[in-house]
Amino acid sequence: MRRVLTAAAALALPLSLAGAPAVAGSHGTSATAAVAGTQATHIADRPTTPMAQGPDDICNFTDSRPSLALRASGVAVQQAQCYLNQAIGAGLDEDGDFGPVTQSATRDFQRCAGIVVDGRIGAQTWSFLSFWANAPDAPFC
Repeated sequence: MRRVLTAAAALALPLSLAGAPAVAGSHGTSATAAVAGTQATHIADRPTTPMAQGPDDICNFTDSRPSLALRASGVAVQQAQCYLNQAIGAGLDEDGDFGPVTQSATRDFQRCAGIVVDGRIGAQTWSFLSFWANAPDAPFC
């Protein structure tokens, strides 16, 4: 498919290659004047403090997301159990033991989420679990 360059795009291309912000002028204003006028405004509007990157996590056992399966144990399992409780109301003890009950809850969650049902918690399941558990409408299913 061929692309057709408009006059604004043709003007923006050399500006962007030169390292200047690509802003096309309008109504007789040159691109340089448009850039100079808007650049100061945008710099002044930037926040001086870092912005938050998302909501606080509902479960705070660990940030680690290792692959988990039957007979795994530790704080990552507690994190997964907490997420399962929040996401689907699994009612698990958050004891850090990935036993048959946690495996069954994991399968229930995976079926509900429409992802691969294998009873293990890998990257895809962690991603869905953390999103669903922290969603305002949880529990689901």
